[in-house]
Amino acid sequence: MKGSAVFINTSRGAVVNQEDLYHAFVNGQIASAGLDVTVPEPLPTNHPLFKLKNCVILPHIASATVETWNAMAALAAHNLLAGLKGEAMPT
Repeated sequence: MKGSAVFINTSRGAVVNQEDLYHAFVNGQIASAGLDVTVPEPLPTNHPLFKLKNCVILPHIASATVETWNAMAALAAHNLLAGLKGEAMPT
């Protein structure tokens, strides 16, 4: 990555080695990062990544929008109704 790169992880915490990410910050190999997922989750408050001014760590809330919650509720309802009817569930 370029030294100006911004790393964003909203998928799975294990996708990135957090120790390596910290060292990339310290060595100037990365400009900033946004982490919505970590290992473990939540990340302990004494973790070194929290001490970096250019690293934002969120408590796994990237999908926290009204639209996403409504879609998740509708999907759950469709799954429930299909299951009660003995049909294949959409997901």
